[in-house]
Order: sequence, then C-alpha cells, then structure tokens
Amino acid sequence: MPQQSPGWKAPWAEPASGRAGRWVVGKQDMDSQEQSSAAVARDLSCPVPPECVHLRSGTPLGRRRKDWSCSLVVASLVGAFGSSFLYGYNLSAVNAPTPYIKTFYNESWERRHGHRIDLDTLTLLWSVTVSIFAIGGLVGTFLVKLIVKVLGRKFTLLVNNGFAISATLLMACSLHAGAFEMLILGRFIMGVDGGIALSVLPMYLSEISPKEIRGSLGQVTAIFICIGVFTGQLLGLPELLGKESTWPYLFGVIAIPVLVQLVSLPFLPESPRYLIFEKHDQAGAEKAFQTFLGKEDVSQEVEEVLAESSEQRSSRLVSVLELLRSPSVRWQVITVVITMACYQLCGLNAIWFYTNSIFGKAGIPPEKIPYITLSTGGIETLAAIFSGLVIERMGRRPLLIGGFGLMTLFFGILTVTLMLQDHAPWIPYLSVVCILAIIAAFCSGPGGIPFILTGEFFQQSQRPAAYTVAGTINWLSNFAVGLLFPFIQKSLDAYCFLVFATVCLAGALYLYFFLPETKNKTHAEISQAFAKRNKAYPPEKQIDSAVTDDKTNGRPEPDSSSTLENYVKKRIV
Repeated sequence: MPQQSPGWKAPWAEPASGRAGRWVVGKQDMDSQEQSSAAVARDLSCPVPPECVHLRSGTPLGRRRKDWSCSLVVASLVGAFGSSFLYGYNLSAVNAPTPYIKTFYNESWERRHGHRIDLDTLTLLWSVTVSIFAIGGLVGTFLVKLIVKVLGRKFTLLVNNGFAISATLLMACSLHAGAFEMLILGRFIMGVDGGIALSVLPMYLSEISPKEIRGSLGQVTAIFICIGVFTGQLLGLPELLGKESTWPYLFGVIAIPVLVQLVSLPFLPESPRYLIFEKHDQAGAEKAFQTFLGKEDVSQEVEEVLAESSEQRSSRLVSVLELLRSPSVRWQVITVVITMACYQLCGLNAIWFYTNSIFGKAGIPPEKIPYITLSTGGIETLAAIFSGLVIERMGRRPLLIGGFGLMTLFFGILTVTLMLQDHAPWIPYLSVVCILAIIAAFCSGPGGIPFILTGEFFQQSQRPAAYTVAGTINWLSNFAVGLLFPFIQKSLDAYCFLVFATVCLAGALYLYFFLPETKNKTHAEISQAFAKRNKAYPPEKQIDSAVTDDKTNGRPEPDSSSTLENYVKKRIV
C-alpha cells in the first residue's frame, strides 16, 4: 500500500476556519480561494467514514437530542395548548351534552312561540350548531394571509385569543340568557379561532424548528388536537360537567388554555424567518435562533436564511391565485389539496361528531357509551404521541400511506360487523375494536402530517397562501362531513363507512405514487423532487442547466474560482 506524503492529512482531520463542521484537504498555508475550492471538491466527491458522517453534516454526535432546547419545547407546548388543543376540544365537547342542548333549544323555542319545536327544525338547528364551527374555520383561514403579514406568527396567535374569549362568553352564558343563538354564534366564532390557529401554529413551529426535528415538532399540533378531544370527552362525563345543570361550564373551560397562552407566549421570540424575510431584522433573528436552538453560535442558521432571503429579495407574498397558477409548485398544491381532503373525508370527524349514535348502532348499552367514547380519545392521544416519536425515523410517506391503508381495511371490517351485529353478542364489541383501530391508524400518520407537508412544500413567500388553500380544503371538507354524514348514515345504514374506505384507499394510492419523502430535506431538495413532475425546475437547477448548456454550445465558462467561492457562500451544496 503506497505511503502518504508527510504533509497529507485525512479529509476529516482539519476544520476550516469560521465554519463549524466544514472540513478541507490541504496545507495550512492554503489561501482562502483554494480553501473554498477544496471545500466544494470535498463536499462533492470525498468519501467519509461512517463514524465521521456527523462531522460532514456539521452535526456533532448527540446533536439530535440537544436540538430540543427548553425554549423550543415551551413554544411548541404553549402554542399548541392555546391553539390546536381548543380545536380538538370543541370537536368533542359538544357531543356529550347533546340531549341537554336539544332540550334547551326546545324550551327556548316554546317560551318564544308558545309551542314546542318540531323534530325537523330541531334536527336542522342541531346540524347547524355542529357544522357552523367549520364555516367559522373557513372564514378564519381567509384571514390568515392578511394577519400574519402584519402581525407575524407569534402575535397572530396572541390576537387570535380574542376570538376564543368572545366565543367562551357567548357559549357559557347562552343557557342563563335563554338564547340558543348565542351558542350557535359562539360556535362560529370558535371556528374562526380554529381556522387561524390551524394555519398559523404549524407555520410558526415549522419556521422555528431545525430540519432534523421538524416532523416531530410539527406533530405537536396533532398531539394537542387529540389531547383536546380526549379532554372534551373526559369533562363531558356525567360525573363531571356532562349534566343538564353544568353543560355550559364545558364551554367555559376554554378560557383556561387561552389565559395560559396569553401569559406565556409573549416571553418567547417571533419566528426568526419572519424577522428576516418580512422585518429585515437580522439582529432579532439571531437572538431568536439563539433562544430556540439553545446555543450562541447560530451563524450557520442565519446564513442559510439570508441566502434564501437574497434569492427571494425581489419577490413578495404570493397570492392564492398566483400560487394556483404557478407551474413550479403545481404538484405540491395538488398533493396538499388531496392530502387535506382525505384528512377530513376519511371519516374521523364523523366518528368524533356522532360517536354516541355510532356506538348505539353497534349495540352498546346507553349507560356504557360515554366511557367507550372516552377510550377513543385515549387511543387518539397515544397514537399521535407514537407518530411524533417515530416520524423522524420512518419518514412521512410510510406513516401516511400505512395509516390510510389500515383505515381502508378496518372500515371494511366495520361494515361487516355492523351488518352481522345481531348474530352474536360479541360482534358489537368487535365493531368498537374496529373504530378504535381506525382512530389509531388515523392519528399515527394522516392526523398530523398534512399540516407538516404544507410547511415543507413551499418557500417563505408562498407559505401563507399555501396554508390558506390547505385550510380552505380542510374546513370545507369538515363542513361537508358534519352536515351530510347523518343523511349518508340514514340512507346507506351500515354501508356508509364504505364511502370513507374508498376515500382512504384513493388517498393511499395517490400518496404511494406521487408523494416524495421530505424527512430531513431542505425546501430546495423537496422542490427538486417535484421538479420533473412539474416540468419546471427550481432556481438552483435552472442555473445548473444553464451552465451545462454553455459547455455544450462552446461558450466560455465563468471563472471557476469565483464560481466555487460563491457556491460555498450561498451554501447550495
């Protein structure tokens, strides 16, 4: 084996000054231009032993554990507790007191008109009460782009609490005032709060988290939705607030997460990406990065955002119409629309809104239904936590495709058990097992990853418009399920869940063929994964193609040293 010269050093043995984790080949007397060239050459071709891969990526051993700084954890917990928790809570809190709320509607109507309300009108009022939450969510989604541009991510979440407080007062005082319109209006305003929260919170978490834990941090949104659903079911038990005299307090509980967020979130920084892109506040962004990442040297993170900012300096916030017309993100938009539609139309909201009636159809005794319902919230929470723990190991694709695939299977089994429930006493309980399995499959992937993908697919200037599109599909689908499911169930009976099985199967097949893996990838890498399908390349690839064309046509190449130096400075490798 030939011996190396005394001046030779291993590619991983000498750190380049001023760049943590960058390693170069060469003698110490290399000038800066040669160092830049060597660094790029190393990045492109030099082999690195497996035990030193963490050096090449700039990530020391054990870094992944250190990515979870105290401020990052607090920001995610406080943000989600006052936002996505309330969305989940309002999905389930209205379920347990249904008979008492209908009695309240009857009494109010009789006081005003001198006779009891007819059954069709009562059904219509109740359907409006349930589904108007989604209409409010749609309105909130349309407000997002305007508000986040002016207020930023953090202050939008804080201002959004005004909607929650107003809704709490209306719903909690409706019984005392004898006005059921207050309850319906409160549900609408609470929907506005949810529409803003479910767009701004994932955006905020995506922008403050390192890409190594972006998926896990993004799953906090889904985890708190599930915790909210479980809390609503728990407090709705007859032993707690699910009684005729105390059901308004179920809605008064909303004030607690609101107050926690109002007193905690102001002490946390704004999104550093927003500070650089919108406010051009580099000093503030550095402090925000230092707080969220828990380290002093954040030059690498700031450089990456500044490089992206310089590329988009001439661009402004993209409108929804411009986003829909842009060929470079066509398949990203299609994928977000289909994923969000499947998220709502897969049947989970039908189970959340009408759990009691589903279990009644399954043959469960009425006195046991509240406790069986409580188990669904527990399963949701455990499955969402499991997803958050494994998403950075397994990736987005397996969890999404596997989740929709398992839901298809268990919806089919549930249909069979509902058809045969009178043939044996144990079959109704098998129906309950199928429902729990469907919920677990949903929350392990499809329940939270669509929000993560929306943040990962689009660049900074496109993100508000992208969340507007995703939110619109989300809330329109939510409204459709809440309004139409009782009629679907009445018309198709046990076969109604085959409709949801079809939606899940279609979603799984689409994602299998069209969704690239986004785990630990930058926006540029994700854009390049979609580039061939879009037939429109991101800027970096267009530059590479232009250089190739120049070589083919015999045009002179630009000075290699300056090109390499710019290559390193912009960190495109």
